[in-house]
Amino acid sequence: MIYDVHAHAWRYPDHFNDTFRNQAIRMRGYELDLTPEYASYLASARTAGQPVKTVVFGGKARLSGLWTPDSYVAAYCAEYPDQAIPFMSLDPTQDGWRDEMTEGREHLGMRGIKLLPMYAGFYPQDPELDDLWQYAARNDLPVLLHTGTTFVDQAPLDCTLPRHLDAVAIKFPECRIILAHLGHPYEGETVAVIRKHPNVYADVSALHYRPFQLYHSLMLVQEYGVWNKLLFGTDYPVTTVDDTLRDLRGLNGMLEGTALPRLDIAEMEEMIHRDAGEILGID
Repeated sequence: MIYDVHAHAWRYPDHFNDTFRNQAIRMRGYELDLTPEYASYLASARTAGQPVKTVVFGGKARLSGLWTPDSYVAAYCAEYPDQAIPFMSLDPTQDGWRDEMTEGREHLGMRGIKLLPMYAGFYPQDPELDDLWQYAARNDLPVLLHTGTTFVDQAPLDCTLPRHLDAVAIKFPECRIILAHLGHPYEGETVAVIRKHPNVYADVSALHYRPFQLYHSLMLVQEYGVWNKLLFGTDYPVTTVDDTLRDLRGLNGMLEGTALPRLDIAEMEEMIHRDAGEILGID
C-alpha cells in the first residue's frame, strides 16, 4: 500500500479570494487547475500498482484568502470511506477555532489537524495555542503543518520555519507532528527537528518538480540517517501520485557520468511504502 499524507479537498475557485488565485501563478509560473476530484486522484495513481490511502484536508487562513469548511472535506472523503481520511483545518487567529476543533472531531469524524501558520500569520509555539496541542495529544489527532516557502505576499515567512516545531515537540512530546514539504527551502532545520523528536516526521510533498533541490534535500536526510522519519505525500491537486513516484525514482538518473553520491533506493522505497496510518494512529 502507498499512504499519501498530503492531499487537498476544496471547491475551486470558490474557497479562495481573487488575491490568492492571482498570486498562485507564482507557484509554478503558470495558472494551475486546482480542482480536486478523488476519482481523478485515483486515476493519476496508476503506477502505484497497489491500493492508495490518502490524508485529505482543505485549509483555513483568512490572512491569505483561503477558507474551506471542514464539512466540505468530510463530505468529500465520505464518498471514499475506505481510502480517504479527513483532517480538519484550523486558523487560530480567528474566533471560534476551539469550537471548530471540537466539532471537527466529535461530529465530523476528522482524524487529524492541518495548520497553515505562515498563511494565517501565527506561530505554532505561541502559548495561546497550548489548548490546540493538548487537545490533539489527548485525542490522538496528528497535526500536519505547512512548513517552507510560499507565493503569497502577505504570508510572513518567519512563521513557517521548521525550528518553531522544536519548542512544540519539547512541550508536547506525545503529540504526533508532520512538517510538510520537508520545510523547503529550510530542509536543514527540518532534518534537525525530526532527528531529535521521536514523534515528529516530515513529508516529501510538492518537491519532485525541483529535482536538483530534492536530490540535495534527500541526501541531507540520508547523511543524517533519518530516512525513517519521512512520509510520502503529493500535495494533490498541485501534483499527482504518478508524477511524484516517477520523479522520486528518477533522481539518481541525473547523476550519471558524475561521482556524486547516490540516494539509497531501498530507503526511498521504504519511505514510499511506509504505513503512515499506523505511525500516525489514524487507521
